[in-house]
Amino acid sequence: MKTRSERKREAPPTESLHRLIAYQIYEDDFAPIRPAPRERGWMDRASRKFPYRCLPLVVANQYGWEILSTHHVRARWDGTSKAEGLYVENLCGDGPLHCYSHFGEGVLTFQIPFLFKTPDGWNLMVRGPTNSPKDGITALDGIIETDWAHSTFTMNWRFTRACTVEFAVGEPICLFFPIQRGVLERFRGEIRMLEGDREFENKFREWSASRDRFLAGLEKGKPEMVAQGWQKDYMQNAKDKKPVAHPFANERSSTERERTDGNHDNSASM
Repeated sequence: MKTRSERKREAPPTESLHRLIAYQIYEDDFAPIRPAPRERGWMDRASRKFPYRCLPLVVANQYGWEILSTHHVRARWDGTSKAEGLYVENLCGDGPLHCYSHFGEGVLTFQIPFLFKTPDGWNLMVRGPTNSPKDGITALDGIIETDWAHSTFTMNWRFTRACTVEFAVGEPICLFFPIQRGVLERFRGEIRMLEGDREFENKFREWSASRDRFLAGLEKGKPEMVAQGWQKDYMQNAKDKKPVAHPFANERSSTERERTDGNHDNSASM
């Protein structure tokens, strides 16, 4: 009999997988798409990389896909509301530059060179890269109904003050992941006293007491606590969690497939 963790690791059957398609609109207009990575520069630079001990943070880092900048862009906002108050400078990069001031109010706009298609009933949540603060500017969130929409969307960032910011080549400008439409409306929030669920309460009390003992031991310099450094209860209970985003496949066009599939005469050329 398979254990629960073994069943979790098994890949779902192909027929249960949903397809998320990014249609490239123009042949010479492209931006890299990658699964959101685990690492963050500020987490790497932290003392002993302690932020990586927070599993919810690490899982959130990897939730979705990122679109990367194709240019090194410098943007300067003068603090005014007019569109001309934001100046965009292209420092380097390949292909068309789709970064400009369009809406005014200190909003920097990136045009996304893809038209996305999700299954019926699924939207795309579009936002900035998770847990990646950028000084002077913040990403704006959007939800797009990509199961029926036949128009592109933009990724927008709003300056938090009059200043200059830069986006480097290869820096993520956008994060996206699918969300099922109507799920939020199916939930009904309730507030209850914890003592109403004795089993759940007992587990919490045991964990809380264990954490208090551990922190007290650290404060007193107990060798076994100091050697352990930090408790790993959550990590151990969630050790099977893996990044959920898979790389986008670069599908060939149907004409290319037909041309290749038609050459099956078992002949070889030298």
